[in-house]
Amino acid sequence: MAYASFSQRFLPLRRRALAALALAASGLLGGSMAAYAQQAPDAAPAPAGPLKVVASFSILGDMVKQIGGGDVQVDVLVGPDGDAHEYEPTPADARRLAAAQLVVVNGLGFEAWLPKLVRASGFKGTTVVASEGVTPRDFGGDATGGHGHDHGAGKPGEHAHDGNTDPHAWQNLANGARYARNIGAALAAADAAHADAYRQRTDAYVARIEALDARVKQAFAALPPERRRVVTSHDAFGYFGDAYGMTFISAMGISTEAEPSAADVARIIGQIRQEKVPAVFFENVSSPRLAQQIARETGARVGGTLYSDALAKPGLPAATYLGMFEWNLSQFMAALKP
Repeated sequence: MAYASFSQRFLPLRRRALAALALAASGLLGGSMAAYAQQAPDAAPAPAGPLKVVASFSILGDMVKQIGGGDVQVDVLVGPDGDAHEYEPTPADARRLAAAQLVVVNGLGFEAWLPKLVRASGFKGTTVVASEGVTPRDFGGDATGGHGHDHGAGKPGEHAHDGNTDPHAWQNLANGARYARNIGAALAAADAAHADAYRQRTDAYVARIEALDARVKQAFAALPPERRRVVTSHDAFGYFGDAYGMTFISAMGISTEAEPSAADVARIIGQIRQEKVPAVFFENVSSPRLAQQIARETGARVGGTLYSDALAKPGLPAATYLGMFEWNLSQFMAALKP
């Protein structure tokens, strides 16, 4: 279903302070890697000890841990509750990349800050694009198109998604299964000694993803159509809406830093009242203030916190990819069931 967005304003991010990264990496061997360039699997020697992997953000980090088990050492650049939209890399990130054998990224323009970090670090390993093979969707539409947002251009070093492409493909569990297969294949190629173990863990993990996918579809299919419309903070749930029959109205548009105008907010409030949208949700990477304001002015229920671009801190229910989906499903059902 279409992903309804009413704020097309995009507030560019602060310039990335990557000069410090270049200084931190100046002692490394020369050479750089094109952004997200896939190197041959046999480019790296067999690892001595656990395979060293860097994941760009927490959701990918969890997938690598689930599939890699004790055979990998995983560092995550943007950790739990971290906002990859406004992340500013550090010299420590450059050092982590320099020591890694694999870096796992989402792709689809999500990590706009990463190519400069890769160049500054002198990273010599293999880049794994977890989203490879998924069918991209556009912001404001499904995988075949939709209305445009001019958010691909920004100042050098600032956050911008890749054209009109929605990068949040992990919000469809079927895509999550593809992410898992891509990650598992890359680990097996990089560490042949443990290839069978990676394949077994991949198969088991994909089976869990597919079982949850079926349960989420069943849960939303049981809701009346008029209850399948909600407001969220920013445009992160388009793939979710397409997969599970939901329509999401975005209060902030594409960026977690965007500030909707008074006219944007008034338009959203008017639509919520007219269509009797039952619930307003906010995300762990966004301020709840706007969602709370909209709920007060419309009488819609505040549905609680959703996890979109980052997992929860360790020990909480949404601290894993599957736990995130379980948590979000429980929040939706609590607010939307008649």
